[in-house]
Amino acid sequence: MLWIMKFSGFFSFAMFMIILSPSLQSFHPAEAIRSSPLLTKTKINRFSFRKSSPFRNSDQCSSIPISGEQNSTVCDPFLVHIAITLDFEYLRGSIAAVNSILQRSLCPNSIFFHFIISNAKNSNLESLVESTFPELKFKVYSFNPEIVKNLISTSLRQALEQPLNYARNYLAEILEDCVNRVIYLDSDLVVVDDISKLWSYNLDSRVIGVPEYCHANFSNYFTTSFWSNTRLAGTFKGRRPCYFNTGVMVLDLFKWRKENYTKRIEKWMEIQKSDRIYELGSLPPFLLVFAGHVAPIEHRWNQHGLGGDNVRGNCRDLHPGPVSLLHWSGSAKPWFRLDSKRPCPLDSLWAQYDLYGHSYS
Repeated sequence: MLWIMKFSGFFSFAMFMIILSPSLQSFHPAEAIRSSPLLTKTKINRFSFRKSSPFRNSDQCSSIPISGEQNSTVCDPFLVHIAITLDFEYLRGSIAAVNSILQRSLCPNSIFFHFIISNAKNSNLESLVESTFPELKFKVYSFNPEIVKNLISTSLRQALEQPLNYARNYLAEILEDCVNRVIYLDSDLVVVDDISKLWSYNLDSRVIGVPEYCHANFSNYFTTSFWSNTRLAGTFKGRRPCYFNTGVMVLDLFKWRKENYTKRIEKWMEIQKSDRIYELGSLPPFLLVFAGHVAPIEHRWNQHGLGGDNVRGNCRDLHPGPVSLLHWSGSAKPWFRLDSKRPCPLDSLWAQYDLYGHSYS
């Protein structure tokens, strides 16, 4: 089975799993969570990431008028913008996600990464990124947890209450005004296709683009008291709401700012504090605001749920169909399963992009 770990065999392996294994669609979708113990600054200083392989634009990128590596700024209109959070708990996953994007991109020099950290206490993460990806175009932004401290309600899992989980709500305010479009990605995923394909999706008049999963029981994401309240449940009147995972989103920040969607999300979080209308963390407010009003993106761009459910973290298989992004949403993360010598079959695909100290081969 060692050939599985070579990316050249990825699609053959994926088709094998699709044919012989049951579909993920029979499982309850899981929101990406932070379930590992918090790493201290002392531990983060021990992290040893190998330097990434060099990345260069292919000849096909010659027509893209991107500024030189040293002179390119965040406002360059031809850049592809990607936002990812960086924290002690998910650092290994974030580094692997970035590595996968760079290695699979035809034009990696046209990508600009926006890393969101929790205040300046994690400022040492910037130097770590620089040493791992010396030529990377990126900027680190500080997110103040106090912004959402009084808006976060208790959840089924304490891990879902971490303030940085809500940074995605504030990208329009955090990033420069010149950034009018961004791809938001969770840290527990790898991209196995050219990210520019996701970037190029036409959102039409919509503010966000996501893969929708209309087979899921949408009512499960809200409490009985929500559905029994005509005024609250009426928010979905005239809409066909479907579940979507907020770990992969294409956001039109220009429209977001114009219509002040941050305030709309905060309004539902305030209602939740008093009326308890859902049990999960940052996902339900997005569903309340956007479900039924999204630009559909192919499912290949969020093969989610690979981390199992929120309790057991059981092994799961791929959705049927092509694969562009694998997402270990759920309680189990591939790096923990690999370190414990109890990996799931698909974890070997994540391991190809792991730059932490050693490799799995």
